[in-house]
Amino acid sequence: MNVLKTIRALICSLAIMAMAACTSEEKFETAQGDVLVFSVDTLRMDTVIAGTSSVTRGFTIYNHNSDGVSIVAVGFKDGKSNGFRANVDGTNVGGTLTTSIDCRKDDSLLVFVEMTPEVTDTDDKVLHEATLQFTLANGTTQGVVLQAYSQNVIWLRDVHITQDTTLVAQRPYVIAGGLTVDEGATLTLAAGVRLLFQSNASMLVEGTLISDGTLLHPVVLRGDRMDMMFENQPYDRVSNQWGGVRLSSTSYGNRLTYTDIHSGSYGIRCDSSDVYREKLRLVNSVIHNVGGHCLEAVSSKLWVGNSQITNAGGHCVSLIGGDAQFVHCTIGQFYPFDGMRGVALAFTNEQSGRAYPLLGAFFYNCIVTGYSEDEVAGEQSETFADANFNYGFYNCLLNTPEIKDDPQVVGNVWDVTANKLHREGNFPGFNLDWLVFDFHLDSLSLARGAADIGITQQYYLQDRDGVDRLSDGTADAGCYEYR
Repeated sequence: MNVLKTIRALICSLAIMAMAACTSEEKFETAQGDVLVFSVDTLRMDTVIAGTSSVTRGFTIYNHNSDGVSIVAVGFKDGKSNGFRANVDGTNVGGTLTTSIDCRKDDSLLVFVEMTPEVTDTDDKVLHEATLQFTLANGTTQGVVLQAYSQNVIWLRDVHITQDTTLVAQRPYVIAGGLTVDEGATLTLAAGVRLLFQSNASMLVEGTLISDGTLLHPVVLRGDRMDMMFENQPYDRVSNQWGGVRLSSTSYGNRLTYTDIHSGSYGIRCDSSDVYREKLRLVNSVIHNVGGHCLEAVSSKLWVGNSQITNAGGHCVSLIGGDAQFVHCTIGQFYPFDGMRGVALAFTNEQSGRAYPLLGAFFYNCIVTGYSEDEVAGEQSETFADANFNYGFYNCLLNTPEIKDDPQVVGNVWDVTANKLHREGNFPGFNLDWLVFDFHLDSLSLARGAADIGITQQYYLQDRDGVDRLSDGTADAGCYEYR
């Protein structure tokens, strides 16, 4: 019994000592000269669509003083929040606090910030700035600058284009629900137009789409998220941010020039149609970083020139029958999000037990490459032996085992592992940490000088950047000339 009493007494003594120690450590006298340390001087947020709320960003407050520090007021300098809202350690702030916010020594507080910019009548981005000020019990005032840009937009909700319509370049258009071009109508996108699609939105073209971008003012189709997924990775570099563009069976005469389509669930889908009528002419354009196929065409007539078609969860180019010609194109499969990605190029004359005659799949002065050992998958139907299966590769850089004694494969160079420089090595501008894929050529790429000059002179004397292809007397395969 005496032992138990002794143990109880010892425990009580230790508890009292611990409480006393805690009490002595938790002084919040906030001596003169005490200041807090902030993880940032300026909190820079992402671009926000005017009238909508931003994602939440934050920073940390540290107390490196010998005792606790009390914050007695938090608010915006001169009372101007400019659309920002803040929460400090669970307390929404906006002036004098009913109860101080205390920060123990060697401890920290979290601050969360959001903002909703007002709608204004301007096409350009607007800078929003405010200073969040912290007043300590010793009278010291400290602040963190908050910055964000807002973008005014034009909202298009479940739009049907029923007659010939032209969208002109001003502020971006945000597509909510979807955009449909009805049969018999033509939608023209003027140079510089930006279409930002919400996550559930796509474009369906039953009539005709004309996209008249230029080198300096391309037309852009992308998702509407302008914020960052991670520090170095905006959502705009992540696939599956919106749907894509579908050209239905009734759609013909679509012409896209200097048009950038990226980060969708797919790029362009061409439904089965009359293979003797041109369905799509894609020139000087980019389809990049999509969850499905970049360019998928079923029994369609296509012309694709001087264009970049890259990085797909499915195939970069998928041709099921039809008649397609590609000239000076870069087709690259370096999709970073799924090891089960498709190939750079797939073509066949059969699908789901049905014949789709391949009148032609011809590639001139192109690059077809990617991460795998073989990025060219041509499959001829055994069931439909009489169905056309016509293809050709001429003066291309091809990532596939070398093909010999095939009259439809002429003048090519082979992008294989035996080469000192191959696959992604052709493109020194890749930065996987930032999800940046620059498909301009390395000086040692075998694509350099590989093109047929006659084809270059006939079709594209300048590359997609407007660079003269023949300045050195040779022409490079792909859509970009080395410079």
